[in-house]
Amino acid sequence: MSEENNNLGDDIKKGAEEAAENVKETAKEFAEEAKEILNSQDNKKMLAGILAILLGSLGVHKFILGYQKEGFILLGISIAAYVLSCFAVGLLFIWIPSVIGLIEGIIYLTKSDEEFYQTYQVGKKPWF
Repeated sequence: MSEENNNLGDDIKKGAEEAAENVKETAKEFAEEAKEILNSQDNKKMLAGILAILLGSLGVHKFILGYQKEGFILLGISIAAYVLSCFAVGLLFIWIPSVIGLIEGIIYLTKSDEEFYQTYQVGKKPWF
């Protein structure tokens, strides 16, 4: 019986070692995935900032960040202003969405990565 108990103890030890290796591998994979997610947030920050400066009046940067309602608001204001510009009234409103996009683009690019992530991805702050 004592020999069987020794074998049982060895089997338990081997099983624990294998489980520990599996946990280590899973932790490494999780850490790599977390790094990829953070890197994609960096790319989203740069993309949203540059698009806000270049195409801010169309609200493209809002769509990139997942703010569809705000994106449609900027797009609608821009389209309405361009249509009304035929009647000279829209000329007063064409610059408003562009200025909003320019300001937001500068804000996006000057924030730190962590601050951008916390504010616009976690906190879901849609404007400025």
